[in-house]
Amino acid sequence: MKFTITASSDERDLIQCAQLMSETDPWITLQRDYNSCMDAMHGDYKEVYIVKRNYQVLGFIVLQMAGVFKGYIQSICVSPDARSSGIGTELIRFAEKRIFSVSPNVFMLVSTFNTKAADLYFRLGYKKIGILENFAADGLDEFLLRKTIGSLKSFSSTNR
Repeated sequence: MKFTITASSDERDLIQCAQLMSETDPWITLQRDYNSCMDAMHGDYKEVYIVKRNYQVLGFIVLQMAGVFKGYIQSICVSPDARSSGIGTELIRFAEKRIFSVSPNVFMLVSTFNTKAADLYFRLGYKKIGILENFAADGLDEFLLRKTIGSLKSFSSTNR
């Protein structure tokens, strides 16, 4: 499947993203309703990138590009009927290129029960650096993942 990743702040796209997110796991298990998913699409320093086919969102990624964890992949979601097509991998590679242009680190969380997604992230070179117990909901833990190309100090000295 051939697809293009584009930035979007179009409210119609963001509504589709929030709907897709609220109707699929891990967000169902994490008890995220449509409104909380819609809130996740908005905010300072957030960037949303989408993959569409015929006006339908097939997948998206939300980046947080400021703060201590500048370069945080907040959410990645691929429609169930488009999974295993390479969209998730390409969204992550796209995000890494964007993030590594301004930071030496990419961070993300993955629910410990979301083993298929975790396997993808590990294959793409992410390392588990911690566990956040009872983070999103009671009884549900998250792995904190990081992929790096260097320290903050070495990165800032080469990018002056």
